[in-house]
Amino acid sequence: MKPSATIRKNYNKIAALCKSSGEPVNLTKNGKGDLVVMDIETFTRREKMLKLWEELLAVEEDRLAGRMGVTPDELDKYFDDIIL
Repeated sequence: MKPSATIRKNYNKIAALCKSSGEPVNLTKNGKGDLVVMDIETFTRREKMLKLWEELLAVEEDRLAGRMGVTPDELDKYFDDIIL
């Protein structure tokens, strides 16, 4: 965690930290959590993973309900589209 003033004073350092760590950086204000910042690559990767989890959950719900799922080939293509 970093104080929120750090981003105003040290934008380049915070940006470098985000890029080098590949993880979100928590910023505080008055000692309490205030913001989370991350580089665009980390954000994009997390968004793709979230979408993938949502799709997998939907497939699992369909399977449990006895509805037709997707073929392994369709699933492979979907993973390739999401991940690559």
